[in-house]
Amino acid sequence: MACHFRRAIAGLISKAARVPEEKIAPWVQVTNPKISSAGEFLLPIKPFIDCGVLPPDSAKGGNTQDSLANLTNKISCQYPVVKAVSNKNGIQFSVDRALLIKNVLTKVQEDREQYGRHSDLFVERKGEKVIVEYSSPNIAKPFHAGHLRSTIIGNFIAKLHHALGNKVVRINYLGDWGVQFGLLAVGFQLFGSEEALQRNPIQHLFEVYVKVNQAAEENEDVHRQAREVFRLLEHGDQTALSLWTRFRDLSVEEYSRIYKRLGVQFDEYSGESMYSDRSQQVISQLQEAGLLQTTERGTGVVDLSEDNSMSFYTTVTRSDGTSLYVTRDIAAAVDRYERCRFDKMYYVVDKSQEDHFSQLFKTLKKMGHTWADKCQHVKFGRVQGMKTRRGEVVLLEDILNEAQRQMLDNMQQAATTKYMDNPEEVAETVGITAVLAQDFRGKIQSDYKFDWNRALQSKGDTGVFLQYTHARLCSLERESGMSVPDSCDPALLQERQALQLLLQIAGFDQAVHKALTDLEPRHILSYTLQLSHLVAAAHRSLKVKGSPKYVAEVSPSAFVQFSPCDISQWDGSPLYDTCGQDVMLANEKALLCMTPLDRMSCQWNGSPLYDTCGQDVMLANEMALLSMTPLDRM
Repeated sequence: MACHFRRAIAGLISKAARVPEEKIAPWVQVTNPKISSAGEFLLPIKPFIDCGVLPPDSAKGGNTQDSLANLTNKISCQYPVVKAVSNKNGIQFSVDRALLIKNVLTKVQEDREQYGRHSDLFVERKGEKVIVEYSSPNIAKPFHAGHLRSTIIGNFIAKLHHALGNKVVRINYLGDWGVQFGLLAVGFQLFGSEEALQRNPIQHLFEVYVKVNQAAEENEDVHRQAREVFRLLEHGDQTALSLWTRFRDLSVEEYSRIYKRLGVQFDEYSGESMYSDRSQQVISQLQEAGLLQTTERGTGVVDLSEDNSMSFYTTVTRSDGTSLYVTRDIAAAVDRYERCRFDKMYYVVDKSQEDHFSQLFKTLKKMGHTWADKCQHVKFGRVQGMKTRRGEVVLLEDILNEAQRQMLDNMQQAATTKYMDNPEEVAETVGITAVLAQDFRGKIQSDYKFDWNRALQSKGDTGVFLQYTHARLCSLERESGMSVPDSCDPALLQERQALQLLLQIAGFDQAVHKALTDLEPRHILSYTLQLSHLVAAAHRSLKVKGSPKYVAEVSPSAFVQFSPCDISQWDGSPLYDTCGQDVMLANEKALLCMTPLDRMSCQWNGSPLYDTCGQDVMLANEMALLSMTPLDRM
C-alpha cells in the first residue's frame, strides 16, 4: 500500500506550508499508472486551497503555477521522496522506486486478506454501525428491473462497509402493507388461481394485481372493498391476516430463490406490516407534540415549512385514521435507532422517491430525533431498454434468465467454444456479471439505456472481458510448471508494464475510499477494468519463456505477489486459493455482486500470452469487491 509514502509526502508539505500533516495525507494520490513517468504520487491543487495555502481563485487559473512553484521550492525532499515538481495538476512526487516495489510486495504478502483494510484513508470510518435498506419489493407489485438496481447498489454499499470492518445490518423492507394489499386480496377472490399461485407466486400475484386495478378503474366498489380489507387487516381480522401471511410467505420464499442467483443475502426481512401498531403510536406522539393537524378532508398532516405556512407538509393519516407509508417509515426508523444506535442508515431507493425521504427526515427532526441527520437516501436512476423477447414489463427473474440465454447463445456460436460440463452455470455467471458491469459503469443517479449486445461483448470494458481475463489467468497458473519465489529483487522489476501494475495495486485503497465517499460502484469497476487492461498489456510484453532463470522467476512476482489483496474475508465470499496466493480481483468483483469465473468455454482471443509459473489471479480479488463470482474456466 501507499500509506508510508503518503505520510512522508504529507510531512514534507506540512513543514513547507505549515499545515497539519493529517489534513494533507488523505489527498496524496498514487499517480495514474499510464502517466507514472511524471512521478509516482500527486498532491492536487484543491487541498492547498482548502487549507488556505493557495488563494480561492487558484482553481480558476491566475497565479496557480507561480504559487505552486514557490511552494515546491520550499520543499526539502527527504528519503524516500527524491523529487518534487509542480505542474498544472498539482505537485508531482517521485519516490525511491526500489523501496516502493519492495513495500508494496511485502505489504501484500504479509497482509494477504487484510491488504488495504488498515489504510490511513479509512481511520475516520472505522467501527461504524451501519444499516442498509435495499431491494424492498412490494408483494402486490412486480419484482422488476428497478429492484435489481436497488438490490445490487445496496449490496455494494453493505459489502463496502463490511469490508472496512464496520458492523452492517442488511434489511429487506418489504412493501407488505397498505391499501394495495387490500386490492390484491379482492383481486385474488375475483381472478386468483390456487394452481397458478403455487406454480409462480410472484408472477401470478402480479397478474392478479394488474387485473384488479383495471377492474377498479371501471368499478369504484372494488376500491371500496380494498379499503375495507385493509381496515380489517389493521384491526387484526384473522381472515384478512391469514391471506396476507400466505401471500407474504410465498413471496419471500420466491424472492430468496432469486436473491440466491445474485449471491445476495439479508440479515433481516422486515416490512411495513411490522409497524402497523407502532405507526399508531407515532400518530399519537405527533398529536401530543402539537404537530398533527387535521385538514378539511379529515386527513392528518404535519407542517414541514420553515414559516408554518403549510407550503410544505406531509400526510400521515387517511381520513379513516389508517396509517400511510410515511407513517410506517417513521415508526421503522425510530425502532431501528432504538435497537441499533446506528451511525449511518442508507435507504437505497430510486430517485422518484426523493420527496418522500425529504418529508420523512424532516418529520423525524420535527419530532426531536436529531439522529435523522444520520439517515441518507441513496438515489439511483432508471433503466431503459431492459425488455425480454416478448417486449413485456420485465420482472427481475426475466432479466436473469435473458442474461443466461443470450450468453449461452454467444458461447455456442463462438468458434473457440470448447466442451464443458456446466455451460448453463457458466452462462448464468457471465451473463449476470455482464448485467452488473453495465449497470455500474456510470453514476448511479443517471438513467441509462441497457444494451444487451454491448453488455455481452467479450472485448472492451465489459463484465465478459473481466471474466475472460480472470479465467485466462487461472488457466496460465494451472498449466505452468514453475514455482513462485517467496521474495524477489526489485531491481529486476523495472519494466514499464511491471511498474504500472505495481502502481495500480498500490492505489487500491484510493479506489475503495473514493467509492466509499461517493457511494459509487463505478470507481471500483473502473479500477478493476484498468487493472485488467494492464494485466493484458503485461502478458504481451513481460516474457518468461526463454528468459534467464532469475528473470523467469521474478517476472511472475509482478503478477503473483502483487495480487493476494484478498478482501473476500471481509464480506464472506468464498476464495479461490491458487498456489497459496489469494485472488485480488475476485474480491473486488464480489463487492460489485460479480462472481469471478476460473474457467470459461472460450479460449483467450487476445494477443499470445507468455508461459509463466503459478500466476495468481489478480482479477479475482477485485471481482469479489464488485460482488462478482470468478470463474477459472470458460
